Amino acid sequence: MINTVVLVGRLTADATLRFTGSGIAVASFTIAAERPYTNAQGERETDFINCVVWKKTAEALSNYTRKGSLIGVTGRIQTRNYDGNDGKRVYVTEVVAENVKFLEPKKTNEHGSNAPEGNHTSNNKNSSQSENKGNNGYQNYDED
Repeated sequence: MINTVVLVGRLTADATLRFTGSGIAVASFTIAAERPYTNAQGERETDFINCVVWKKTAEALSNYTRKGSLIGVTGRIQTRNYDGNDGKRVYVTEVVAENVKFLEPKKTNEHGSNAPEGNHTSNNKNSSQSENKGNNGYQNYDED
């Protein structure tokens, strides 16, 4: 079976960072991705895709991106459901990001520190982190 998603788009809002009861970071975000063709009126349509990312990658996304940031995401589509407060079944389809790449140059934030750019990879099985530097100064965060 194959379940692989590759997206490039801009954040529609700042990522929402939360922590589970056991302290694991999780960030939710939405990417606006233009379709590669125009409609009958000659306009490009945009899809708004809900995503979630875990652990150190979630923290990096929350700390170093803002609404409008251009990012690349690879991951998988996941569906889930739950009973809402009104008792109705709610269905959710989202992309679980396994790799996030910041696609814009480093910018200085309001605190004067440089935001890293590069690949941020999450593996939900283990929370250890190692840093790799390469690819023209990009920083890679891999969670093995």
